[in-house]
Amino acid sequence: MTPHPKAREGGRTCCLNCHWLVTLPRGGGGCRCDRCGGMVHQRIDGSVMLTWAMTITGALLLVPANILPIMTVIYLGSGEPSTIIGGVMQLYSVGLWGIALIVFIASIAVPVMKLVGLVLLLLQVQGRLPIEPSQSMKMYRIVAAIGRWSLLDLFMISILVALVDMGTIASVAAGPGSTAFASVVVITMVAVRCFDPRLIWDTYDEQRFERSEPTITEPLGKGANGDA
Repeated sequence: MTPHPKAREGGRTCCLNCHWLVTLPRGGGGCRCDRCGGMVHQRIDGSVMLTWAMTITGALLLVPANILPIMTVIYLGSGEPSTIIGGVMQLYSVGLWGIALIVFIASIAVPVMKLVGLVLLLLQVQGRLPIEPSQSMKMYRIVAAIGRWSLLDLFMISILVALVDMGTIASVAAGPGSTAFASVVVITMVAVRCFDPRLIWDTYDEQRFERSEPTITEPLGKGANGDA
């Protein structure tokens, strides 16, 4: 079975920004999209390696982001640092379970979901997971869409630091956990940009061609030397 012809075999490729079909130059290399002006290339060089590096780095930084204090609120001279999980528990204990749920989803669930989604996509590209390409593309779009919502905590901290500055009465200071958390958000967003979703279909076509390729078997009734 012959695989379906691909656009890149005819010197064309899809722009990842606007999904416009662009004709690449004859000499190879990339070019600019005629519609949006974005850089177009057949495949991102080292996409899997770069995405793995960014994903592993984000997973490692997620540990100090949740262990170290993300914010310290001082009111009338007293206060203690608070981690993300500690802040969620405090909000829930005072009855603000709705805000606690939002903070939990934006600060803990979303980064973990992004990292898990990237790992699953990378494993499929390397041919280790039997996932349908359509499902993988949905996963990729979800991972790319929810990344920006992880910045909710950082916006909240920056607003509180700017507004709550009453000298010795009350003050809010960002902790080292906020730096680690911001690094996780930025690194995971870069990892999504480094991942080339077209590799999903390349792997699927290769696996389908290997499954449909007939195997050559030796006819029955022959001896070790090939004599009948």
